[in-house]
Amino acid sequence: AAAGLSYVGGYVINTYKSYDHFLQDKYALLPAVIIICVAVVMFIIGLIGCCATFRESRVGLGLFLAIILVIFIAEVSAFVLGFVYREKVKTDVQGTMRSVFEKYDGANAESTVVNYLQEQLRCCGVKNYSDWTTTQWFNSTGNNSVPLSCCRQEMKNCTGRLDQPQEL
Repeated sequence: AAAGLSYVGGYVINTYKSYDHFLQDKYALLPAVIIICVAVVMFIIGLIGCCATFRESRVGLGLFLAIILVIFIAEVSAFVLGFVYREKVKTDVQGTMRSVFEKYDGANAESTVVNYLQEQLRCCGVKNYSDWTTTQWFNSTGNNSVPLSCCRQEMKNCTGRLDQPQEL
């Protein structure tokens, strides 16, 4: 389990590089760091449990049980806090995404990240394609269309025009 958590934490940190324009808050990596720390602690606790079992030590097994209970309480607390603050996180991420979408010009680094995000997640805009109508890029192009990264992958002749929303 510790190896699996270490892999997940490392993967999240590595993936963060693709989305760092959206997650401008430096605390966005905190969950990944916590996952890696939990993996290290789980490895140590597993060693304590194995050693206590091999030695048939009541004190070692009692310590192992106490540590497992503390971890369970911490997990329940993390779940409750995540549930309570989910709307705040959602609002913060949407606000940051809107600011990155405002910087879109089709050529800068933010544009590359937006295109990558829309292609990978198969989405368009923060909530939907109509979010593009309020951006500076949309108003400056004047062609009443969204970036081609909004197009469905199976649509080969998609132009991104808003009068053809079935292609987005």
